[in-house]
Amino acid sequence: MKNTRREFLKTAAAGVCVISFRPPTKSTETLKELRFGMCADVHKDVMHDADERLGAYLKCMAKKRAHFVVQMGDFCQPKAANHSFRKVWQSWKGDQYNVVGNHDMDGGASREKFRKYLGMEDGYYTFLQQGYRFVVLDGNDRHKGAPSGYARHVGEEQRTWLTKTLASTTEPVVVLVHQSLENALGVDNGAEVRAILEAANKAAGWGRVLACFSGHHHLDDLVEINGIPYIQVNSMSYFWVGGSKKHESYPAEVHAKHPWIQYTSPYADPLWSFVTIDPKGEIRIEGVRSKWVGPSPEELGYVEGKDEQGITPNVSARAVSLQIKKSK
Repeated sequence: MKNTRREFLKTAAAGVCVISFRPPTKSTETLKELRFGMCADVHKDVMHDADERLGAYLKCMAKKRAHFVVQMGDFCQPKAANHSFRKVWQSWKGDQYNVVGNHDMDGGASREKFRKYLGMEDGYYTFLQQGYRFVVLDGNDRHKGAPSGYARHVGEEQRTWLTKTLASTTEPVVVLVHQSLENALGVDNGAEVRAILEAANKAAGWGRVLACFSGHHHLDDLVEINGIPYIQVNSMSYFWVGGSKKHESYPAEVHAKHPWIQYTSPYADPLWSFVTIDPKGEIRIEGVRSKWVGPSPEELGYVEGKDEQGITPNVSARAVSLQIKKSK
């Protein structure tokens, strides 16, 4: 489907993905440039150096003078052993926001316990920054008849809240959610949630929903559906390859203390996205490139879940050669 409202451009020299949008002239009068950092799937309970990775992210965001930072879920289990990691996160001097991921409840923790651990009042909420409205969703609802395993649903109560929130506000919108709304392995009623966003655009008469960001899949992906870009922020730490591909990427002593790492292909450097929203009509996504520690998933023969762009240790790799998959 051809998109007449946005154009997706590539800027090879700068290594920046540029998404253009055209807000009504009157709305740009109250908007300001917004800079923020995003990280996803740090997985403190898997990675031996999660504290250092998180600290590097915050240091970079401070240098870039980000207005706020956000972590997109699968952060850590709410337990005493992770207090030092939480302290690193809370060392940020400014606004910070949290998204609930499915692995944040590992070990039998409830969503309520995780939210309390990070000081979240609610799992889904909204906030304003520089004239832009951010909508945070919780994709961990469990509906009647859902299969066993991790919940991946946006429930009726939350969908009603989302509809009312969009109807009662007028600002440009950015959506944040852990499980993607477009991937078959993401939110199981993603199409239903996307329809609410598309209805908000239709009611506004312009592309008010600028973008939807997610994590969860440990992939660097961007899909446009009915004029809305859905962007997956890669994991800060690794790609999960599972038991059949387990191997040792680090020295034996690291694996002895952190046994889950053997099921991953780790990234040598922490990954994150730095996003700038220009009120003149551009979203610029600056990513980070890394390399594999040990063999890559491809070298291990891993193919399950591989998207068209492949599995890469990068964020916004398509900043160099942007290939947008259109909805059918």
